Amino acid sequence: MEEQTDILIVDDEKAIVNMLEMMLKKEGFQRVHKAYTGQEAINILKEQNIEVIILDVMLPDGSGFDFCPKIRELTDAYILFLTAKVSDLDVLTGFATGGDDYVTKPFNPLEVAARIKAYLRRSAKTEAVSPEKSSRYDFGRFVLDENAGVLSVNGEDVPCPTQVYLLLLYLCKHPNRIFSKADLLGAVWGFEHFADENTVSVHIRRIRERIEVNPSKPEFLLTVRGLGYKLVKGNVS
Repeated sequence: MEEQTDILIVDDEKAIVNMLEMMLKKEGFQRVHKAYTGQEAINILKEQNIEVIILDVMLPDGSGFDFCPKIRELTDAYILFLTAKVSDLDVLTGFATGGDDYVTKPFNPLEVAARIKAYLRRSAKTEAVSPEKSSRYDFGRFVLDENAGVLSVNGEDVPCPTQVYLLLLYLCKHPNRIFSKADLLGAVWGFEHFADENTVSVHIRRIRERIEVNPSKPEFLLTVRGLGYKLVKGNVS
């Protein structure tokens, strides 16, 4: 699985790029691409089918946060931010612009590999669904087609970044069950100890922005105070 995954590292610090490239290759990822500016990354994405992007926030030609929406126009690849910024606002900005996860500098490069492998495990399980076992989760207002990997709302396909899709798929498979943030981190991200539970909160909000009539007053993806979240059949006609 690893050797067939194309990974793009975007960072202007060559020492960090070289360290990550060396570590990824030792971990079995042989198809590693490198970019030192945001525009260089855009150019590569236009030519290569990249599945994972490691994106630094501070780039010489702009912020990684600014480039992320442009990247999302080209690909649904898993985007992992590298950031020295650790405030909640910075983290929320990263997710809001289309990122899937983040690590803060200084970081352990093995943590980066662990996050990528966890993502690939979850993605592989989703892609392994056969036509005979395909599932279509119909909640009235929205439908998630697991076999096609498509979310449609009121009959219109809605773009859905990978981690948002995987979280929604997991909830669709377990309707009316309450999950804590820790439960969802373990089940959807594949690890508990590396991630901030705020990651779940942001992705819950991103789902609501897609499936709810009013994300501030959800009818499908509900918060159960003190316990977590659950996905239910809404009352939207």
